[in-house]
Amino acid sequence: MTQSTTTFAVKIWGIKNCDTMKKAMKWLDENGVAYEFVDYKKAGVAETNLPDWNARAGWQKLLNTRGLMWKKLSDDERAAVDEAKALKLMAQYPALIKRPVLDTGKELRVGFTPESYAEMLK
Repeated sequence: MTQSTTTFAVKIWGIKNCDTMKKAMKWLDENGVAYEFVDYKKAGVAETNLPDWNARAGWQKLLNTRGLMWKKLSDDERAAVDEAKALKLMAQYPALIKRPVLDTGKELRVGFTPESYAEMLK
């Protein structure tokens, strides 16, 4: 019996043109890990998932303060960032979310290194 929809145990969120995303997806492909890619620039995707990601990983790990989007923010936007402000900024500007966000259903990983993926997906 075949199903018309495929569900993947592993989901990877990010932005398709990001170099780190490309490295992570290449690693998953080379290691035979089936996954679903979700572009979190699509309307509402990031905002919908932020509460869960924050609970599981923490806003400090999710907020990318080293990227171009962070540098484009005004001084006021970058000042006195706390959890509420960080979540609001990431919902407004999904490019502020560190990538990739990998979810196995049991574990959430933010960022990519081959070693961390190997450990998580062994």
